Amino acid sequence: MFKKILIANRGEIACRVIKTARKMGIATVAVYSDADRNALHVQMADEAVHIGPPPANQSYIVIDKIMEAIEATGAEAVHPGYGFLSENPKFAEALEAAGVAFIGPPKGAIEAMGDKITSKKIAQDAGVSTVPGHMGLIEDADEALRISEDIGFPVMLKASAGGGGKGMRIAWNADEVREGFQASKNEAASSFGDDRMFIEKFVTQPRHIEIQVLCDGQGNGVYLGERECSIQRRNQKVVEEAPSPFLDEETRRAMGEQSLALAHAVGYASAGTVEFIVDGDRNFYFLEMNTRLQVEHPVTELITGVDLVEHMIRVAYGETLSLAQGDVKLNGWAIESRLYAEDPYRGFLPSIGRLTRYRPPEETPDYLPGVVPQAPVVRNDTGVYEGGEISMYYDPMIAKLCTWGPSRAEAIEGMRQALDGFEVEGIGHNLPFLSAVMDHPKFVSGDMTTAFIAEEYPDGFEGVTLDETELRRIAAACAAMHRVAEIRRTRVSGRMDNHERKVGKGWVVTLGGARFEARIEADRDGADVTIDGEILRCESAWTPGDTLARVAVSGEVIVLKVGKITQGFRVRTRGADLRVHVRTPRQAELAALMPEKLPPDTSKMLLCPMPGLIVRVDVAEGDEVQEGQALAVVEAMKMENILRAEKKGRVSKVNAAPGDSLAVDDVILEFE
Repeated sequence: MFKKILIANRGEIACRVIKTARKMGIATVAVYSDADRNALHVQMADEAVHIGPPPANQSYIVIDKIMEAIEATGAEAVHPGYGFLSENPKFAEALEAAGVAFIGPPKGAIEAMGDKITSKKIAQDAGVSTVPGHMGLIEDADEALRISEDIGFPVMLKASAGGGGKGMRIAWNADEVREGFQASKNEAASSFGDDRMFIEKFVTQPRHIEIQVLCDGQGNGVYLGERECSIQRRNQKVVEEAPSPFLDEETRRAMGEQSLALAHAVGYASAGTVEFIVDGDRNFYFLEMNTRLQVEHPVTELITGVDLVEHMIRVAYGETLSLAQGDVKLNGWAIESRLYAEDPYRGFLPSIGRLTRYRPPEETPDYLPGVVPQAPVVRNDTGVYEGGEISMYYDPMIAKLCTWGPSRAEAIEGMRQALDGFEVEGIGHNLPFLSAVMDHPKFVSGDMTTAFIAEEYPDGFEGVTLDETELRRIAAACAAMHRVAEIRRTRVSGRMDNHERKVGKGWVVTLGGARFEARIEADRDGADVTIDGEILRCESAWTPGDTLARVAVSGEVIVLKVGKITQGFRVRTRGADLRVHVRTPRQAELAALMPEKLPPDTSKMLLCPMPGLIVRVDVAEGDEVQEGQALAVVEAMKMENILRAEKKGRVSKVNAAPGDSLAVDDVILEFE
């Protein structure tokens, strides 16, 4: 077996590979840019090599720099993770020339499947059904428009070398083809160094389901079930699960067999994924093959007990696959939620900064990839730590939180609890949105498509509105917690002898637009909180200062992220962000008379919605703009974001120019 491998990647996937290598007794080498000098993957590896400035095209995707790191450390093999050089045949070729093993498929398979146009032709020849589209490269926007009109709107503009949602646009009309074509080309060139584009029919109301395959160099292969990836935003997956709640065994087998046929057609060896779209009648169509480890691989590992990274390493070493198709059993259900550094209240725009607090839920201590779970599992694959920084140079994913349960309902409930217990401060993040998805009736029923987010949140995510029953439970919990805090406060002041007797029993709790009168009767084990004649028993080990509270309310545990505010708490749970005030009746009476503070008027300004770089400004002072007109383009985390006019107006001042780095809410334009 290899004695030392280099991981040509960063973040959570580098940390993930290091864990398996450590389990196998293999030493590891990390590479890092200036921005990642103190990154977690650098701390975890046995050795680390600096490879350049923060931009990926000056460090992580520069083949010569990776080769120099290999030579300097004597690494015998390289695991590329995903993204960066993972699907670059030139990198595989360079490794082969240097006598270094590539922990991935052969160069020919990468070339055949890495180009989406070539891969579709091969898939058709292998008997795999494909989506209608234009198989040739497109030179310019005019040609893209002609092709799109022939295929029929809507169409998908895709980078031939793309992945991870980069270089992809859906166009519903001619204007969107022209605009999206150039933006996609720019993203593709920036992310992959390859701006070739193609177009295919966009199938409405599809489900995105993919098959995991695993093959060796001796012609053996298995498929490891499917993953449902339909909860997507901007073509980037947000929530994945395995198995799919939609497939039956017959469709699963057909998809698996076609996936293996495609893998064998290109001499595939390693872990890979074949992606399909599936319509409401379970007809499935080939999208692409990813010749690498997928971001969402943990859910497959959880339901099969197969450590995919270990098998990749063993196949690269030349070992025969130890699995046959009959050995693959799907056990229970697994869900993955991707935690992103992006603000759901600002249209999911990227957020950067320091993680002033990062406390994931406790992972199941005895779980390891390659082990079939026997009891509920919590797994968190991450590449960050408290005090670390989220950089503008790389993908905004912070962590992949996974839960496993014997059934889908149990896996979902485990995820709800885990998300509520995940503490992140210092940056914008999508934890509230992930919690909202777990409670959404469409997701709970399994009746969702890739249009889920667009359909259910057409005006963006504005938080969760909890029903009165849930608000009452939270009010009871907060009243009991407030009583504990008041007892602590009076003890510290030293002004009262019988602290518990002096703290009142009657309180008014306001939250989420609701008002409850609560009466508390406490004992040594907890408190009975009476609201509207209903007695809610509250028991918790929470103490003032704790930022996480687990409160059993009438026997049902709720998890609250807690922050102190005047006369109460800021509470976040199940996707809701609430200011909970617990006041005496007199305090509540006076508070009701206070005027509401209004936010400043920014309606005549174009504010930068995220930290980023101004790519271009499309208007000048004095220009009249129309609703929906493009005003400026901001690049952040490898994505170009077009900022548009919300209404008709005239530009009075331009405050930014191409090349400027802006912070959130910096003023780009002002209007009359």
